[in-house]
Amino acid sequence: MSFQNKIIYQIYPKSFYDSDGDGIGDLQGIIKKIPYLVKLNIDMIWFNPFFVSPQNDNGYDIADYCKVDPRFGTMADFDELARKLKENHIGIMLDMVLNHTSTSHEWFQKALAENKKYQAFYYIRDPKPNGDLPTNWESKFGGPAWAKFGNTGKYYLHLYDPSQADLDWHNPEVRQALYKVINFWRAKGVHGFRFDVINVTGKEEKLIDAPTNVASKTLYTDTPIVQDYLKEMNQASFGQDPDAITVGEMSSTSIANSVQYTLPGNHELSMVFTFHHLKVDYVNGEKWSKMPFDFMKLKGILNEWQSGMAKGGGWNALFWNNHDQPRAINRFGDPIHYRAKSAEMLATTMHLLRGTPYIYMGEEIGMSDPDYTSMSDYVDIECKNAYQELLNAGKSPSEAFEIIKTKSRDNSRTPMQWNNSKYAGFSTHKPWLMPTNQAKVNVQDELDHGEIFTYYQKLIKLRKTMPIISEGNFKPLLENDHQVFAYLRTYRNQTLLVLNNFYGKATTVQLPSEMTKLHGKVLISNYDESIELQDQLELKPYQSVAFLLN
Repeated sequence: MSFQNKIIYQIYPKSFYDSDGDGIGDLQGIIKKIPYLVKLNIDMIWFNPFFVSPQNDNGYDIADYCKVDPRFGTMADFDELARKLKENHIGIMLDMVLNHTSTSHEWFQKALAENKKYQAFYYIRDPKPNGDLPTNWESKFGGPAWAKFGNTGKYYLHLYDPSQADLDWHNPEVRQALYKVINFWRAKGVHGFRFDVINVTGKEEKLIDAPTNVASKTLYTDTPIVQDYLKEMNQASFGQDPDAITVGEMSSTSIANSVQYTLPGNHELSMVFTFHHLKVDYVNGEKWSKMPFDFMKLKGILNEWQSGMAKGGGWNALFWNNHDQPRAINRFGDPIHYRAKSAEMLATTMHLLRGTPYIYMGEEIGMSDPDYTSMSDYVDIECKNAYQELLNAGKSPSEAFEIIKTKSRDNSRTPMQWNNSKYAGFSTHKPWLMPTNQAKVNVQDELDHGEIFTYYQKLIKLRKTMPIISEGNFKPLLENDHQVFAYLRTYRNQTLLVLNNFYGKATTVQLPSEMTKLHGKVLISNYDESIELQDQLELKPYQSVAFLLN
């Protein structure tokens, strides 16, 4: 089975299931829920980091790449998890955070202890002659991207939190050390790897200020040398496995570069995560803002990327949700009035596109953002920093809180809701992050009398059994319709027509007459009522329907 017809499920281990009652999810908890994952029929699980970490950025500040953090379990637990997943034909994809390490990592600590070899592992620079920071770069988490390097008078670069020191990939010893990490996990039978913010590794050796009114990220993101690094990494590690599946998280990338990253002949990555479609509810491109999503912009971006990647022979990872994004049903659907239908519509839209679909835990039961009432409910460092910046910019506490509520990464990190009990069946102890709406949305109720999980099972089966979905080409349709996202998938003599109504009101679409003259069979629809292919077709609120034409 190739990655084109696989379904990958993302688990945030801290929030999936707590087996030992400490309020934090763990590896044994995942083992206990394998039957649930088998029932969904996924092929591979992407695990967010469970390595040793101070948890300043929820595990993306790694202090030891080759040890399991005790709060998640032991290496014996991982080995058991890997063995039991393999028995159920489920592969493992691990999160490789290779742009930076925790400042608690042995390498950084040796650098602080004046070990020249390890000082060369990081971007450690003198201040400017006038005492200013080495560059004017800004951290993605707010504030300057430089912090004092001990009491040396020098500074080290951190594009994210000060506890996350950027590695200098120009140093071949750094790269070889990181490839050893990948090979350590390969030796344990892991053949899937997700590379965190991998396209910000391409910084220059000599770092310079960003020009006035130019974002500093443009100086180090998606630069040509990233391709060289990926080719070398591929050859030195996962490229030796014929069944390897890899995905790169690509910040502010382009279609042209993403094609190159994923062209099979380039021997770099299987696919890429891109985020342009998830920025359509940003005011003037600013994440920490609040506005209804721009449907036409969303549609245009999806069409552009689908067409461009297909034309170039590249491959996309398809997703609405992950651990860094608010729940898509809150952004693009209606979790109150049309929770099931809008969840199914979003699933149809993504799963029938060209690319490999990712399901984020809870998406398959229609989980939505928590209903928090105070900043004290949040844990994530990024949103806490953003709240303060919003206040500093003149927002009132209530205005700032409403923005945080719609954009915080904690929205997707709340515990998996297994039942309607106090802690959602996740734990017997107060969780590290509280659930709020488990009375309305939980696995037990969904499996007993819901429809979303069953609908996901149908979509998964279609991708695995129909080449037109896993291999077919893409063509946009009804590009000027302000309510419906429509497209065609083509494969040999078959055509798949997909119609998705993105709003809670019915609408009528006018289809090309040459299309309606063909024989059209409903392949899947999220409404039970029969629907026939005709020139004028009425779609119910949040309706999705796919016709197989031949």
